[in-house]
Amino acid sequence: MDLLEKPAARGELRRFAQKFGVMALVDKGSKRFDELGLRYAQLSDDRWLEKLSEEPLLLRMPLVRNANQLTIGAEEDTWNGWTGR
Repeated sequence: MDLLEKPAARGELRRFAQKFGVMALVDKGSKRFDELGLRYAQLSDDRWLEKLSEEPLLLRMPLVRNANQLTIGAEEDTWNGWTGR
């Protein structure tokens, strides 16, 4: 899914946040993170999810869901396990 075309739903992001924590979704090394001055931001989890939905360039990618299984970032070994490779 192209997140610049259609933002991630907050409910979908919440699934990842429940498993990994909301800050695991934030790409603190992204240019957009610095542009928005978020380095010292103290936002609630709900506000972070709202911000991540509005600003997809803040997300660590890829976010991958296979049924109820989730990963953040390149987890090729896990993905291969899902496909039986």
